[in-house]
Amino acid sequence: MTEEKNILTAEDVKELQPMYAAVIQALKEVYDPEIPVNIYDLGLIYELNVNKAREVSLLMTFTAPNCPMADQVMAEAKQAVEAVPGVTKCDIELTFEPVWDKSMLSEEARVELGLDYEEDDYSKLND
Repeated sequence: MTEEKNILTAEDVKELQPMYAAVIQALKEVYDPEIPVNIYDLGLIYELNVNKAREVSLLMTFTAPNCPMADQVMAEAKQAVEAVPGVTKCDIELTFEPVWDKSMLSEEARVELGLDYEEDDYSKLND
């Protein structure tokens, strides 16, 4: 029965869409300190969910498992999302599966980093 309460209706989705978009915009304000691109366009956000209680859950990764700034970036992401009007809570889960690779970059990130789609070398992104 609890699961049914959490299932979003079409009306719920329509109502939550502006908040979802605002959360994405907030994530675009959080930057990887070693790469001049935001965490959303870097492809570090694997999942973004908003439930009826307006709680946001993120599944995210980093470009390398040993990122020395991981805690700081996750804290900044949580703070940015929780600052979005209407958001009641933000939980972040960290994963390294699948392993991040440059195919996860947005087109904006590729342009910012000067990468071509066919380019194999991503040495500019080493953490």
